[in-house]
Amino acid sequence: MTQALRIWPLLTATHRYDKTISTFNRGHGQTIEAPILAYLIETKHGRILYDVGCDHAKIQTPALRERHYDPASFEMGAPDMREEQRIPHHLARLGLSASDVDVIFIGHLHFDHAGGLKELKRCGCGAEIHLQRDEWNAACSGLDGAVFEDDLLDDEGKAFQFCLQHGEYSVLPGVQAVATPGHTAGHMSMLIELPTGAPVLLAGDAADLQENIDDEVAPGTLWQGREQQAIESIRKLKALAMESGAQLWPNHDMAFYRGLPDCIGSNRTPGRSG
Repeated sequence: MTQALRIWPLLTATHRYDKTISTFNRGHGQTIEAPILAYLIETKHGRILYDVGCDHAKIQTPALRERHYDPASFEMGAPDMREEQRIPHHLARLGLSASDVDVIFIGHLHFDHAGGLKELKRCGCGAEIHLQRDEWNAACSGLDGAVFEDDLLDDEGKAFQFCLQHGEYSVLPGVQAVATPGHTAGHMSMLIELPTGAPVLLAGDAADLQENIDDEVAPGTLWQGREQQAIESIRKLKALAMESGAQLWPNHDMAFYRGLPDCIGSNRTPGRSG
C-alpha cells in the first residue's frame, strides 16, 4: 500500500526564453513563459521535495546575477523569482519549516532544479539528498553548462553529501524513482501513487511541455546531443502512464500548471503564492 498522501505543486519562479530550449529544433524566435516548479510530497513517514528551484541569491544579488546569468554567455538569462516563491516561504504557508523535509529528490542538477539547496540547509534542513550517480559524474565533468558548480556547495564551500543512487528504486512504498535520461545524463522522473484517484507521474524535464509528450519531441537541451535517448524516455513515460493509469505532468508548461489544483490527494487547498 502506498505511503504517499498528497502532493503540492510549488511555483518557485518563472522564466521567459526561446521555445527551442524546451522543444528540440522547434519554435525558433517564439518566447514562452515557463513555470519553475518543485513538488512537496507528504507521506505517512515524512515529506519529500522533488527539486528545490533556483538559488534566490544568484538572481537578486547584482554581482552574482551578472556572473551567472549574463545574457552574453547564458542565453536564457535570469528567471523571475519573487520573495514569496522561495521554498521556505512555501513551507511556512503550509505550516512547515525546512526541518520538516525528510528527503530531497533532485531530478537533475540544472540551476533551476538544484539551486535552492543552499537556502534549505541554511534554514535548518537536514534531509537526505537523493541524486543519480550518472548525474553527479556528468556535473563533475564540467560539460553541462546549466549546472552551476557552486549550487553543489553549501555556504561553507563544502560539497553537499548526496545519497548517490544507481537506476530505478522505491523511495518509499508508492513513490518510485523512474530513470529518464536524455535531457541530462542521470535525469529521474517520479511515479507517485495516492490513496485515492489516479497516480501522478512527474516527468521532470524529460518533458517540459505537453507538446513534448503529445508529439514525442525531445527537450531542446540535451546531454551530449542524445535526442533519441530523450525521445525514448518520453515514450517510456507515456507507456508507464498508460500501464498505471497515471496523470503525466510536464514540468515547464504554464497552461498545464495553471490548470492544477493547489493540492492533489487531499481536500486541503492552501492558496498559491505565485
